[in-house]
Amino acid sequence: MKLMIASDIHGSSYYCEKMLEAYAREGADLLLLLGDILYHGPRNDLPKDYDPKKCIAMLNPMKEHLLCVRGNCDTEVDQMVLEFPILADYCLLAIDDKTIFATHGHHHNPKNPPMLKKGDILLNGHTHIPAHQDCGDFIYMNPGSVSIPKENSAHGYMIYDGDFHWKDLDGTEIPMLLTK
Repeated sequence: MKLMIASDIHGSSYYCEKMLEAYAREGADLLLLLGDILYHGPRNDLPKDYDPKKCIAMLNPMKEHLLCVRGNCDTEVDQMVLEFPILADYCLLAIDDKTIFATHGHHHNPKNPPMLKKGDILLNGHTHIPAHQDCGDFIYMNPGSVSIPKENSAHGYMIYDGDFHWKDLDGTEIPMLLTK
């Protein structure tokens, strides 16, 4: 299975479209969105081409290809206009002998991890900063942000195809070293 992982679209129709172009180019089987889909939140500036209604129109036709978890900016009102579930706090994926705990990151994160076993992967968005970190008992990964990257990181996403790869929205691979 080839999985594309993205987070923090924050209602940017420009970056939502770029993300969906990357999804098509990658030929992934599913797109896992780690929350903050439509709203930009009070702490963020408006992203480029902020237009949640256009994002809705682009994402709803993709509903059979989407897995989503709830971000801190996602609400029940958002769920009313989206045709795919977005309100789960987390999802567990068992892929290729790996267990992935996918969540937005505002509740469960490296400082407050869920119950994980040795070798499990904690996958978060929320910080807008790509990460690949060995936390001892688990590995922490973050794809960064599609629309509002922080700390000079790229507008990007991750691909899982047996291994994890970080890429910018043009598809250029970004080296991510495992940090301790």
